[in-house]
Amino acid sequence: MKHLKNTIEKLLLSILLLGVSAFAKAQNETKPLAAVLGIESKGIINNTESISYMVRLELEKLNIYNIMDKYDMAELVKKNGIDVASCYGKSCVVAAGKSLGTDKMITGSIERFGEKIVISLKVIDVKTETVEKHDATEYQNLQPELQRMIAISVQKLLGIPTNQDVVNVLVNYEAPISSPQTQVKLSGPRMGASMAFGDAAKVLTAPKSQGGFDMYPANFQIGWQFEKQYVSAGNFQALVEFFPMIGGLESGKFIPSFTFLNGFRFGKAGWEFAFGPNLRMVTKSSGFFDTDNTLGKGKNAWHLEKDWTSTTKNPYTIENRLDSRGYTTLSTSLFIGVGRTFKSGYLNIPVNIYVLPRKEGTIAGFSFGFNIYKKPKVI
Repeated sequence: MKHLKNTIEKLLLSILLLGVSAFAKAQNETKPLAAVLGIESKGIINNTESISYMVRLELEKLNIYNIMDKYDMAELVKKNGIDVASCYGKSCVVAAGKSLGTDKMITGSIERFGEKIVISLKVIDVKTETVEKHDATEYQNLQPELQRMIAISVQKLLGIPTNQDVVNVLVNYEAPISSPQTQVKLSGPRMGASMAFGDAAKVLTAPKSQGGFDMYPANFQIGWQFEKQYVSAGNFQALVEFFPMIGGLESGKFIPSFTFLNGFRFGKAGWEFAFGPNLRMVTKSSGFFDTDNTLGKGKNAWHLEKDWTSTTKNPYTIENRLDSRGYTTLSTSLFIGVGRTFKSGYLNIPVNIYVLPRKEGTIAGFSFGFNIYKKPKVI
């Protein structure tokens, strides 16, 4: 009884497998037989066979046509004396299709024009000798992404929906609000140095006994840039930026600063202009300049307000000034910067110079950083 049961199960499984095989065979027989021939390449890859292979691969993924195997095709091409390297015209492609016994022929070209890559593909019906389908798409000049460009063009050629994230990265749109061509994202580490001038430099380098900070006038800085784009159109991009930075480490100090910027990037060269408030914590005190050397410490010497011990009224103007003996307060200034982003593949290297014009002494400096452009994840 058990043996009979196993026999029946095996018989049913065999029938099921035969049915699936027959269905798959019937499906394949109903699909047109197609061959890829003569995909011309100019300025990209000087190898027609490699380009044709990539197109054939994307067609096979879609499973709309039965794609002729490249080895079978190579054998028939050789046998029928077809010159693949020069067979691009419709009449030649149709004649080749009849020799190969196919229903459809896929041909086209991939060409580079300056900063663009143009992929043109078409499906030719061998029986009617007409161009059945055609697509021509312009892409940005991102040659490492050639396979994805071909995938998009093949999908568009056959009317298959495309992944919009991939399209937005690769296709050069001239959209009024958002243009992938200009969506440069530069969030990442920053480092650089600044130099103080004027009275600020004198106070920084002065000894602490005189209210100075006993520091170098140059200040190394390290931090991070955060940015968010809010407009991108054509070759113009507007964004907001935030820089938290730490400086003064070379002088044994820990000086935090925060900069908020409104930035504008122009053109493909990556030029940028930005301005906004810079905030930092500084130490100040109230005092006066002894312009007449009344206290005997030198003409124009700086003194704290409490240093005036005379019973007479202090004739000098009391003002606030950088002083290590004073109190900590928030200082603001205007940040103005210009820069340019250099690119190497997906690596962005922003380089900037900036100035902070201040009444007590201007600060000028430079910064640079790097980041790797990350493409949207494609499933």
